[in-house]
Amino acid sequence: MADTKLFNIKGAVKEYQSGTVTLEKELQTVIENNMNIFFGVTFLASEYRTTDGGRMDSIGIDENHCPVIFEYKRSVKENVINQGLFYLNWLLDHKDSFKVLVIEKLGLKAANNIDWSMPRVVCVAGDFTKYDESAIKQMNRNISLIRYKKFGEDLLMFEQVNENVVSAIPDNEPVSKTKATDKTFDEQIRNADENIRVLYENLSNYILSLGDDISESHLKLYAAFKKIRNVVTVVAQKKKLILNLPLDVSTVSFEEGFSRDVTNIGHWGCGAVELYLQSGADFEKAKPLIDRAFDEN
Repeated sequence: MADTKLFNIKGAVKEYQSGTVTLEKELQTVIENNMNIFFGVTFLASEYRTTDGGRMDSIGIDENHCPVIFEYKRSVKENVINQGLFYLNWLLDHKDSFKVLVIEKLGLKAANNIDWSMPRVVCVAGDFTKYDESAIKQMNRNISLIRYKKFGEDLLMFEQVNENVVSAIPDNEPVSKTKATDKTFDEQIRNADENIRVLYENLSNYILSLGDDISESHLKLYAAFKKIRNVVTVVAQKKKLILNLPLDVSTVSFEEGFSRDVTNIGHWGCGAVELYLQSGADFEKAKPLIDRAFDEN
């Protein structure tokens, strides 16, 4: 890995010495206690047991309502990627077990919103080999490699080394009558006017150009652009795109017909700042806010 150096430049310049924590229980505990802050994932259980005698290190549900399995790599030789994929396949075969866990921790409403289209594995380690980074590209599953480094006693850094994003898993579950009219994002964009499809393509190209660490996923009801956490989510309607950004609403000046605060209003995407794009002019107005969302998340 590239050598990351961190300096305190207040007064005499001092370098923080980097290292690892006593892995991995200490790191696991810190992540589980702050999972939403670090990764946008709500923590559900530690050492979650499977019916075949295995134990997932940590399990949660992300801001897109998708299941997330965390595995912590305790040595360079340990193959946590295959282990995580094994648990992910088990989870896909035991959806009812996960739903029961969500009901117990978060309630029935959260359980009914589970999105199985983009479950993923997050592997956390002090470092990864080039073989790890190559291996995930060969696997038809969503996998994130997160490198950590500790500086001094109170600084912890996370770096997204690599992420494999694949197409959404088709939903074969029975659709309830109340949800029958909800269109998937791919259906939304297909049914949109041509100028809106072009606008989405331009928007996608712009967001992805902001950094190598951002990816695009098409979930059941919206598209998500994310680094470690969501940066922008998009719902497509026939004549407009609806963007949600995870920004502090107190720092945004809202404009009628273009933006609004949806903190206390139900919406599909993630983020309390909602924008409406119907034209190239709207897109230009949105760019500074999109840039902020990228920089701040």
